[in-house]
Amino acid sequence: MATRAAQRRERLYVDGEWLETENAIPVSDLADGGTFAQVTAADPAAAHAALEAAHEIKPRMRETTVVERAKWCEAIAEGLREREEELAEVIVREAGKPISSARGEVGQAAERFDRAAEEARNVVSQGEYREGSTEGHEGWQAIVKHEPIGAVLCITPYNYPLATTALQVAPALAAGNSVLLKPASKTPISAAILADVISEVDGIPDGAFNFVPGEASEIGDVLSGDDRVNAIAMTGSSGAGKHVARESGMVNLHMELGGNAPAIVFEDADLTDVAGNCAKGSFKYAGQRCSAVSRVLAHESVHDELVELIDGQMDAWTAGDLFEEDTAFGPLISEEQADWVTELVEDAVDKGAEIVRGGSRRAPEGVPDELADQFFEPTLLANVPHDARIVDEEQFGPIAAVTTFSDEEEAIEIANSSDLALDAAVFTSDHKRAMNVANRVDAGAVRINGAPSHGLGDIPFGGNKDSGIGREGLDASIHEMMREKSIIL
Repeated sequence: MATRAAQRRERLYVDGEWLETENAIPVSDLADGGTFAQVTAADPAAAHAALEAAHEIKPRMRETTVVERAKWCEAIAEGLREREEELAEVIVREAGKPISSARGEVGQAAERFDRAAEEARNVVSQGEYREGSTEGHEGWQAIVKHEPIGAVLCITPYNYPLATTALQVAPALAAGNSVLLKPASKTPISAAILADVISEVDGIPDGAFNFVPGEASEIGDVLSGDDRVNAIAMTGSSGAGKHVARESGMVNLHMELGGNAPAIVFEDADLTDVAGNCAKGSFKYAGQRCSAVSRVLAHESVHDELVELIDGQMDAWTAGDLFEEDTAFGPLISEEQADWVTELVEDAVDKGAEIVRGGSRRAPEGVPDELADQFFEPTLLANVPHDARIVDEEQFGPIAAVTTFSDEEEAIEIANSSDLALDAAVFTSDHKRAMNVANRVDAGAVRINGAPSHGLGDIPFGGNKDSGIGREGLDASIHEMMREKSIIL
């Protein structure tokens, strides 16, 4: 257990200045209990000041070169690495993430800034030359180039408070845009440290980066509904994403929202490998990931064996002191989230699902009383009926819900029954079937013989249906945050 220093206080960063308002957001300590930090809460006036700063600097940002912007990103990456231990401890406390995962998140965030610098160079160097090829346009010549889209509002989630923030901010800055960062109110401190790192980088103009933490009810609509914003990058729930989309008007929306990933397991799959992948996919970070394996669709002939094998994997998934290297996961982000997971499990059991292991809110020894109700045991449900809500709704909890299918058609029907279509997985040794099912499942990404994973962002990812708009990833996000201009000679 790390020794907690005096409660830290973070501020807004607007137009190159650190600011205070009358209100502050307390940030809970999910490792030791209590409050470990506060962050100044932006009010509507501060939000408008940030919007104006980001708007006014657009012409200056458009004049910057990709060489300058790449140097900024590389300096930010280095600054994050220099503060790795501080950032890792903050992520443990604000997000309830084990220290080993928190350190990995810091490294991933830094690498995303480095990689954004490379990708920006690639995009800018890939302009096109075209000639007219239709009657009346003979002899026309055109240069098609990429330019910044303008001001980008980044709305980030609580579950990866630094890595996801980097995946939005790094491409936006590398592409030459000004940025307004609105972090999740439960986990704003790692983003505040990022703001501090950015504020120390030579050459970034005042107003190019603005840090505006605050309650969504106070400043959310002020930011997303303002026509000075040209693009919105958001990771969050489907409900919140729909609200932002309604408010935003004529902007480029770049949204990765809710998920309910099915893992479709055919009778010819390597079930031992499947069990390991499904356990990790369901229980990592207590299931609080949009790409988590939310439902395991097992062929009826292998259901019982697969359930037994997943059960055998579960001893490794234990909660404990978040600062111990071997701790697998900690509490859920809030009591409300634990209430939601409880509701989904109870609904499944009421409809006939069998609890093989877990199924209740139980904290490990030594957990402060105030955090005890935020823990939910790793839970394995078998024979989950298709009409259980957990089959279609997002969980964000440590639940492996196993249901059955009789043939390929039924598997695809169940997989596509949810309004969420972010990720999926297919386990089979038949290449032809794997490709056929992957093509027919409605999801933004389908992993074959492995649990869904977004990695650094080398491969574009994002959702269909209520799971989002557009695709994220380093190259994909830079393209989303730039626009093409044709200059005709």
